[in-house]
Amino acid sequence: MTLRKLLEALILFLGLNSAHAVYPDKPIKVIIGFPAGGPLDAHMRLLVDKLQTSLGQTVIVDYKSGAGGTVGAQFVAQSPADGYTLLLANTGTMVINPAVYTKTSYDTLKEFQPIARTAQQPLALIVNRDVPAQTLKEFIAYAKANPGKLNYGSAGNGGISHLVPEMLKNETGIFMVHIPFKGSAPAFTDLIAGHVQFMAESVPQAASYAKQGKVRALAVTSAKRNPALPNTPTVIETGIANLEVVGFYGVLAPKGTSSEVVNKLSQAFKETLESSEVQKRMIEQGADPAYLNASQFTQFLAGEMPRWAKAVKQAGAKLD
Repeated sequence: MTLRKLLEALILFLGLNSAHAVYPDKPIKVIIGFPAGGPLDAHMRLLVDKLQTSLGQTVIVDYKSGAGGTVGAQFVAQSPADGYTLLLANTGTMVINPAVYTKTSYDTLKEFQPIARTAQQPLALIVNRDVPAQTLKEFIAYAKANPGKLNYGSAGNGGISHLVPEMLKNETGIFMVHIPFKGSAPAFTDLIAGHVQFMAESVPQAASYAKQGKVRALAVTSAKRNPALPNTPTVIETGIANLEVVGFYGVLAPKGTSSEVVNKLSQAFKETLESSEVQKRMIEQGADPAYLNASQFTQFLAGEMPRWAKAVKQAGAKLD
């Protein structure tokens, strides 16, 4: 080998290793499969500043809404596995959709590499201010007295905000009509306007509107009361139904993302969630910081998928 070729090979080797070593060397895009203004958006906005500091790079939030988060999930699954396109997803997108949709367009564990679980949170059962019910017991009685006259909104077909009301219907024998939206934000708009009367939504989002007096919180779906809605009883506490549901958020990358990139991203989310300020704000909003690393999150998802498949079957929720 001539000296020139040797130098060229050395430069190429150093360049490749240098490029590999500096990840991330450009902005990272986090895709959310719902419109701006919803609970996932609020959650990511809470993390983004600290996350950017940990990664030393800009983090851009982008929205690709539709089909209960499926559109955004598909986009990320088909993106290059280079660590620059990630998915922030909820329970519905990750583990409910594969059980609800008869023709699911992606397989969570086969097409994604889990990065980190970031939070767990219950849902709040809420009504608009025109509904003449101050408690969950009164709402169930009102629904039974008005069969087919009440609508409930959700963030989209197949999500947890769709499934939980179906579970409540099965538990109590009430009938409500499902109105799916392309995300929580437009669903809340119609709830406040009175076009839908009921929703099951994440506590941070629900608590924000309840504190503004725009909606009324009847119960939360956790085992214990939530700090963001301290005066709101749990569903079990009301004696109306045996319903306990806690959702979760997490970050995933396309399958095939290198272990080095996965570990760096996972560590950055760990550092972000260890921030006392981030933890304080999350708890105030009604979510629990619940970090799991890539390996732990993979195992967690593997356990959640059959559990939710059973819940879907019991609720009879199926979509084409």
